[in-house]
Amino acid sequence: MPKVKTNSSAKKRFKVTGSGKITFQKAFKRHILTKKSTKRKRSLRQDGVVSDANLHFVKRLLGMK
Repeated sequence: MPKVKTNSSAKKRFKVTGSGKITFQKAFKRHILTKKSTKRKRSLRQDGVVSDANLHFVKRLLGMK
């Protein structure tokens, strides 16, 4: 059987933590930051965690399943 390739775009966007959770960088913090509130920009700094609904899909892209 051939090996399954990891999706190249997914491996750049997601990171697996030590506990096994998959994190990602939040969107909307590249430009046009003047109209966004400080509270909103601060919350965008923290990594997001992939929800249970999308977890099986992301794991398949990363070759974890």
